[in-house]
Amino acid sequence: MHIEKISEIIAHFIGLFEMTTDEMRLRTNYAEGAGPGADGPALPDQDAFSAAFSSDLQLKDYDPGINYKSGSYEIEFGPARHFGRVFEESLEKLAAIAGKDIPLPHFGDPTDIVLTDEPELTVFAGPGSAISHVLQVNALYDDDYLDMTDGVHAPRDTSFVIERLADFSTKAEIFTPFASLHRTDTYDGALKIAEDLKSYILNAQNTEDSGATSLGTDATHDFVRLDPEVNDTVYINGKAETDIPVLDDFLPDRGLAKLPEEPDDSNTSVEQTYPSGDSLEVTAGANVVVNVASVIHTGVIASVTAVMGNYHQIDAVSQAFVYSDNDEIASALRSSGHSAEEAGTIAKNIAVFEQSTFEASSYAEPDPADPTFPNSWRVSVIDGDVSFVQWIEQYHFVTDNDTLTVTTSGSEATVLTGGNTSINFSSFFQMGLQYDLVIIGGNVLDINSITQVSLLYDNDWVRAEGGLDPGADIQTGNNLIWNFASIHNVGTGGPFEAMPDYMVDAQKAIEDRDPNMPEGLSFDANFQGYAGLNVLYITGNLYDMTIIKQVSILGDSDDVTQAASTLLDNNPEATVTIDTGSNAVVNIAEIVDYDSFGQTTYLAGQLYSDAILIQGGLVEHDTTQPQPADDRLANEVIAFLDNDDPAGGDCADGVINAGQDFSWSSTHPADVMQAMVA
Repeated sequence: MHIEKISEIIAHFIGLFEMTTDEMRLRTNYAEGAGPGADGPALPDQDAFSAAFSSDLQLKDYDPGINYKSGSYEIEFGPARHFGRVFEESLEKLAAIAGKDIPLPHFGDPTDIVLTDEPELTVFAGPGSAISHVLQVNALYDDDYLDMTDGVHAPRDTSFVIERLADFSTKAEIFTPFASLHRTDTYDGALKIAEDLKSYILNAQNTEDSGATSLGTDATHDFVRLDPEVNDTVYINGKAETDIPVLDDFLPDRGLAKLPEEPDDSNTSVEQTYPSGDSLEVTAGANVVVNVASVIHTGVIASVTAVMGNYHQIDAVSQAFVYSDNDEIASALRSSGHSAEEAGTIAKNIAVFEQSTFEASSYAEPDPADPTFPNSWRVSVIDGDVSFVQWIEQYHFVTDNDTLTVTTSGSEATVLTGGNTSINFSSFFQMGLQYDLVIIGGNVLDINSITQVSLLYDNDWVRAEGGLDPGADIQTGNNLIWNFASIHNVGTGGPFEAMPDYMVDAQKAIEDRDPNMPEGLSFDANFQGYAGLNVLYITGNLYDMTIIKQVSILGDSDDVTQAASTLLDNNPEATVTIDTGSNAVVNIAEIVDYDSFGQTTYLAGQLYSDAILIQGGLVEHDTTQPQPADDRLANEVIAFLDNDDPAGGDCADGVINAGQDFSWSSTHPADVMQAMVA
């Protein structure tokens, strides 16, 4: 302000100097002319410059226009909250001022003493929940009717197959108590599932202690194992084994339904010859029903986990199969020297439980002489519960009930009315964010459950008209039922450790938004070599649930009648091959659950770890006889081979392919199917 005054004064002086120069110039101009004389006339404006002129204006010092008003010293200008301040609070603020060397405000300032705010912890948003529900349904009806003769053969009613499969489904329920679990995506729903599983396991323990039989007594095998052994133990139909069988070693030969091999890269020409003679090959089975589900879950990748509540882990596997393969073959065909030795049905329930610790890639070990520990942290917070749910349900319902009347035709003929392939495939891989430390304020529910049901009805009838022995090779069995389940937990094999105090302090510091990391957390041996920590705090509960349910139902009841051929006398070396079996019902499920990527899990509450394995199988010897259908047309007339023209052996071979139906779409089954898979 004073500098501005001086500047203005100097400017005024300079202006005065310039005015004086101008006046001198004017005087020079006046001297050149003549002014009015003393006795001249008076001008009118000269009257204003009389001696009586005066002014009441007072000269003041220069002021640039800044108005200043000092603070008031009156007490009424202070805020009213000063009077409500307690004495202790005033002392605390004065002590804080003295400790921070903060200058006091001007006396009489009406504003309160404002201290500098403490730096607050900056928190970031954590990852959200991940929920997936997958439902796959295949329904395929392939009931074929074929008559290669000129006779009249009434079609048969195959509705009894569906009725018997419905009965099988009811009988399998005793082995699959977890099949009734309903899809959920809430913590309350997951908690109810955990309580139901725990209740069933507790009842099974009481039953085992009492020595009673928990499952049906008419089962081929029933097996309930609580806390099954992990690693190096494979349970096959209730027996502990060391090696896992290979599926390829047990798959039946599908004959005509076998997929063609890929051609090689050679330039060799391929020549196909049609052999002369009389042969007939019939494949009415060779159906394949497959469910494959794979889940690899890494919801949160953390080397250290701290759970402030309880930790409840449940692994459950239930497997069941029910089948009937009671075939009736005409005595004439059985007595034939060309009949192949009948192969039985192979049914296997296979379960594997594994636990391991994540092995990180090799890295340079820190120097123990000069260890480094983190001194800062980055915190992400999720308010509320976090859920990771993977729910997969796969269903198959396939019927291939064929009614065939076949005969030799004097040439090579192949008939394929089966060979259906129905596949459900689901693969889920979840990769979460990586943290050095995860703190869970509530409870943890970790549930893995696999339920597998395989139902097969393969009662076949092979007849020979007139009791003749045409010399046929018959295959009515050779079926495969395969249930394979694997649960692999990573990071939960080691013992849980008690919760240290500095973990509780870390939780409190995050809630209070304290930027200072607890000292004990800085010297945790798990974090040696870290420059800083990336921390995730979940205020609520964490539930990680993977549920897989697989149901495969196949009805393959074939009725094949071989009629005598009028050409048999001309070609007595005719060969006939009939295959009504060779079906495969396969369920494969695998769960790999990464609970932790380190070796340390701190737990403040209780640990509940339960596991149960249920395996059961029933073999039905059903004697239901097919009944002729009413006077109505067959559902499908697949093909008819006309042999009115008995050509020679060099004629083109007749090929009938009514199978090879690939059902990949998700369809809605009929009402009876709804009852079976509900």
